[in-house]
Amino acid sequence: MSGTAFRFGAERSYPLAHAGPDPRFSESLVNSVAAVLVGYGYPRFAALEDWAALETALAAFLYTPKEQ
Repeated sequence: MSGTAFRFGAERSYPLAHAGPDPRFSESLVNSVAAVLVGYGYPRFAALEDWAALETALAAFLYTPKEQ
C-alpha cells in the first residue's frame, strides 16, 4: 500500500472509540469503499442487502461496539 508504512509492534489505530454520530461515516464513504472493491475486480453492488452488509462491516471495523 503506497503511503502506508506498517510497523511490527505498533499500537492499533482501529477500532475507534464510539463517541456518537460521526459525520465522516456517510453514504459517500460507503460508496467510495464499494468503488474501490469494484475497481479491484469484485462484483458491483446491486442488491440493497449488499450495501447494508458493507456498511455494517465497515462500521464494525471502524468503531468499538456501543455500550448498552
